[in-house]
Amino acid sequence: MRLADFDFDLPEDRIALRPAVPREAARLLEVGADGELTDRVVGDLPGLLRAGDAVVFNDTKVIPARLTGRRLREDVSVAVEATLHRRLGPSRWTAFMRPSKRLRVGDRISFGELTDGACALTALGGAIAAKGDGGEVTLAFDLAGADLDEAIAVHGVMPLPPYIAARRPEDERDRADYQTIYARADGSVAAPTAGLHFTDALMTRLARAGISTHFVTLHVGAGTFLPVKTESIADHRMHAEYGEVSPVVAEALNATRSAGGRIVCIGTTSLRLLESAVNAHGAITPFAGETAIFITPGYRFAAADALMTNFHLPKSTLFMLVCAFSGVEVMRRAYDRAIKAGYRFYSYGDACLLWRAL
Repeated sequence: MRLADFDFDLPEDRIALRPAVPREAARLLEVGADGELTDRVVGDLPGLLRAGDAVVFNDTKVIPARLTGRRLREDVSVAVEATLHRRLGPSRWTAFMRPSKRLRVGDRISFGELTDGACALTALGGAIAAKGDGGEVTLAFDLAGADLDEAIAVHGVMPLPPYIAARRPEDERDRADYQTIYARADGSVAAPTAGLHFTDALMTRLARAGISTHFVTLHVGAGTFLPVKTESIADHRMHAEYGEVSPVVAEALNATRSAGGRIVCIGTTSLRLLESAVNAHGAITPFAGETAIFITPGYRFAAADALMTNFHLPKSTLFMLVCAFSGVEVMRRAYDRAIKAGYRFYSYGDACLLWRAL
């Protein structure tokens, strides 16, 4: 298929700049397995599932991964910005940096200033250890482990998606808004946004309805924001992301399926991880490693019966994924309905509940 097959027109005023309050008040477009469309709200979810179903969340935690600083070379200092992408070790991260053309291997980078309230112990500096394509570099920091994590927390800001950051600056509200209530494992530079809709009250109602909840971890990288640049989608390559499915969760989900329950993934990240953990017999297995799975129409799903996800960018890999799950024409019709009905799009926007196409 071609990239143009996944394009659609989206008015700019459909892009949500803040989340719904309360979170579960966000609208939810239910897309049936037969393509039927029904308008609901996220708070309706317990009533749309049944006792014995299993809901799977991604418990990754967003770190303040956007850093501003200076490139230092001889007597010349140039302003730079880095968005951390993937941790390679105790002191090394890959990052997307701007302006990347001015960077060389060996350049020193200083992030933040000691006068901005940071103490000497959290001063953050390092060097360019390698350069890749598309502005990607490997940063070797002077600090490592917990000390590096603390310095990033001091100097970094929440990495709001470009389509929000271009319209307003990050602020203190985003520290809470751009984080799920169950976030546990530090490592993401983008939120698993379908999970942003969940509140403690909604989680309690799921439990009271006899619906089990399970947590996997996929650390979302900055590659999720990168556009597809190849006209043939078969030529696109995903950035790898690290994920874990524990033996306990794998066993519980297989038991759910054996008992006739359905597996409902909250977000494309949990779906992609479970599909990466399925074996040749269709069972979910324990998983700990990187995945670069790219799901497009024609893919045969094995792990999930339903997917709750936000509304995605035109021509994005995530829109391709939902088209694979529910069908291209069904999703074109669903997105057209959502745009006309005033649904809000992207990270802080509304959601849809997709039942896997028959």
